[in-house]
Amino acid sequence: MPHHPVPKQIVRRPVPQQNGHFSDLPPLLRRIYLSRDLTSEEELDRSLAKLPSPWLLSGMENLVSHLIEAIQTKKHLLIVADFDADGATSCAVGLLGLEAMGAAKVSYIVPNRFEFGYGLTPEIVAVAARHQPDVLLTVDNGISSIEGVKVAKALGLTVLVTDHHLPGTELPEADAIVNPNLAGDAFPCKALAGVGVMFYVLMALRTRLRESGWFAHAGIPEPNLAQWLDLVALGTVADVVALDRVNRILVHQGLQRIRQGKARPGIVALLEVAGRKPSAAVAADLGFFAGPRLNAAGRLEDMGQGIACLLCEESAAARAMATQLDQLNRDRREIEEQMKLDAYAILAKLDGMQRAKELAGVCLFDASWHQGVIGILASRIKDRLHRPVIAFAPVGNGEVKGSARSIPGVHIRDVLSNIAATRPDVLVRFGGHALAAGLSLNEGNYMEFAKLFNEEVWKHLAGLDLAHAVHSDGELTADELRLENAEILQQAGPWGQGFPEPVFDGEFEVVQARVVGEKHLKLVLKTADKKRMIDGIAFFVDDPESWLGCQRIKLAYKLDVNEFRDNRTVQMRIEYMEA
Repeated sequence: MPHHPVPKQIVRRPVPQQNGHFSDLPPLLRRIYLSRDLTSEEELDRSLAKLPSPWLLSGMENLVSHLIEAIQTKKHLLIVADFDADGATSCAVGLLGLEAMGAAKVSYIVPNRFEFGYGLTPEIVAVAARHQPDVLLTVDNGISSIEGVKVAKALGLTVLVTDHHLPGTELPEADAIVNPNLAGDAFPCKALAGVGVMFYVLMALRTRLRESGWFAHAGIPEPNLAQWLDLVALGTVADVVALDRVNRILVHQGLQRIRQGKARPGIVALLEVAGRKPSAAVAADLGFFAGPRLNAAGRLEDMGQGIACLLCEESAAARAMATQLDQLNRDRREIEEQMKLDAYAILAKLDGMQRAKELAGVCLFDASWHQGVIGILASRIKDRLHRPVIAFAPVGNGEVKGSARSIPGVHIRDVLSNIAATRPDVLVRFGGHALAAGLSLNEGNYMEFAKLFNEEVWKHLAGLDLAHAVHSDGELTADELRLENAEILQQAGPWGQGFPEPVFDGEFEVVQARVVGEKHLKLVLKTADKKRMIDGIAFFVDDPESWLGCQRIKLAYKLDVNEFRDNRTVQMRIEYMEA
């Protein structure tokens, strides 16, 4: 497998043949929506009233009845969270929501990834037991915690699982499970993040408490759940789940709160330390700026810092916490940069030994790598090679931990499941989604696993178009390259996984090019018909100086709004370029 990037090709989406049932949409936006399989204004309605019923989730009635009993009898509820942004936001939503519903004692623990690993393990149950809870409530984990749930039940604890990860062949023997991906579950959105599942639990819980007259009896106001939608939006976007209709509603509503100045101090602070304006926040600001800073706590130290920032009620304190998280994110970037160089060196050796066609799935391991950063590394190398990649790091006791990232068409959890079925001696544990998964194995089995992984991925690649495509929505005329269209597109989302932000392509004359901030390329471009000049920016360019002599350039770009000293102008955010 070559360590240099696989060349990309710009592939234009087919122009929709129908007009759809849209009355007042600009032609450009109509075309964008139709190419994403939206055909009516009804599908564009992002109001909360359009959310499907929480009672469609199997297990919801059972789980809610356990929560009501715990609230009314003043039991101690202990939330067991995951150590990523989805887990942190799920924890914050659960804690704030349950307290607002009248729960007398709610606390949380989040496993340190370096000591305990992922999920409700027997070891984390032992830690939880020291807090003397009555009920364990998992958020964003638990569906694969077979042994941990057994241990908790043996201790006499009630165990309630809320999760969105794909279940295995065996389910934990919990008292209740809510997960849209359970077999036979009727909920229409299988892409809910962990925080979305927890938000839905609160919707159902509030309904039943209201019906029983609990709020009047307890003398507490009925909570407005919308106040936590900023957290739901952050966790949903940061977990890179598909933005189907339900998730678009949740993210849109959360972004509205952030823009209106109603966000939690911690989210405002995370955006501001990243140089983003909350009043103009879009989904990408959550995914590329707030999310990574929150995730840095779980990657390098302890996600407790991130949860504390989200729960903080005071702006100055939240700013101080966000500043610490920003520094952790800078440290993470430095670690990642060195790991990337190591990975390129390994790939160069692989290329010397094997031809590209012989490697379908790539495994990379270095004893010096940081286990908190291997997920990002796998993602970067996957983007470079356009092949499924697993990056491994040592975790002690002769075990290595892997973080897998895949490409569309190769369901990575199915790949791991097939390996586990035929060679259970090689894999210690695994879990995840279609495009991302985690696993552990004994270091002595690494070479054998790498061979099995490559062979299994080959089977999934059969018949798959492996062209590294940049999907474009076509060319914009010089007249369409204006601020008004950039603003329309910005507000037309939220854009993200499964509902991609519009990308356009075209050829331009390079009027001026300069390197900014070491790795970024700033361009002034002229349209082919010479009618318009427009700025362009390409971030994190390999060898940006090599582009300085380029006179004509072919681009795939997003139409963006550049704000500088309160002056708003249109610019191209370049996704791909070739001379």
